Amino acid sequence: MSTTQAIQTTGIVVALASEASTLTSHTAKPGHVTTLTDGAALCLSGMGPAAAQRAAEMLIEAGVSALAVFGVAGALSTHLRNGALFCPERVLDEEGRVYYTDLEWRIRLQQRLAKSLPTEDALLSVASPLLTPAAKVSAHRRHGTLAVDMESAAVAAVAEKHGLPFLALRAIVDECDDTIPDALNSSVDAWGRPRPLNLMAALCRHPSLWGELPRLYSRMQRATQALRAVATATGPSLGWHR
Repeated sequence: MSTTQAIQTTGIVVALASEASTLTSHTAKPGHVTTLTDGAALCLSGMGPAAAQRAAEMLIEAGVSALAVFGVAGALSTHLRNGALFCPERVLDEEGRVYYTDLEWRIRLQQRLAKSLPTEDALLSVASPLLTPAAKVSAHRRHGTLAVDMESAAVAAVAEKHGLPFLALRAIVDECDDTIPDALNSSVDAWGRPRPLNLMAALCRHPSLWGELPRLYSRMQRATQALRAVATATGPSLGWHR
C-alpha cells in the first residue's frame, strides 16, 4: 500500500519487482511509496539512474531519515560470485563522482548479519547495463570497482543533497565472465518483469536462448535468496536507526 504520512526510518529504492518481493509480501506498485514494518518504506523505481533519482526524491518527501539501495548487481571482479553480498564503502558514477556510504550503518548491518561483507571497495553505477565479459573487464580496468549497478549513484546524490545517511547493499546476480544475451535483456520491462510476447519472439528467433534460461533463473534465485536472508536478519530498516 502507498502512503503520504511521515516516515521516520529507512527509505529503500529497489529497481526490480523481484527485489521488492524480498522485503514485503505485498505487491509494490511501481513509482509509489510502499510502507513496510518498522516504519520503513520502499519505492519500486524501475531500472536506471533517472528512475532511481525520482524514487529517492519521493521517499524524501515521505519523510525518511536515511536512504538505501537494495537489490542485485553484476560482478566486475572474480572476487564476487553469484549470491555474494556486497556493501561498498564508495559508489562511483561514470563521470568520476564519488559518494561515500555511512560507516556506522555498514558496521551495524554486519553485526546484524553476523558475518563479514566486502565493504572497503567501490560500486560503479552506469546508465546502461554491462551485458558482456568484455564490457565488464573494461569497466573494471577503468574504474577499479568490484561490482556494477544502475541506481546507487543517483540515490547517493539525493542523499548527499539532503544530508541523509546512505547505504548500498547488493547481491551479485551475474558474474564477471557471464554474458547476458541482449535479446533476453530486451524481453523484460523496466521493473524486471517478463514481456511475454517479446520473450517468445526472441526465443523463436534465437532457439539457443532456451539453454540460457535455466542458468539466468538460477542466478537470480540465488541472489534474491541472499537478499531475503538480509531482510530477515536486519528487518526492513536494514539495521538503520536514528
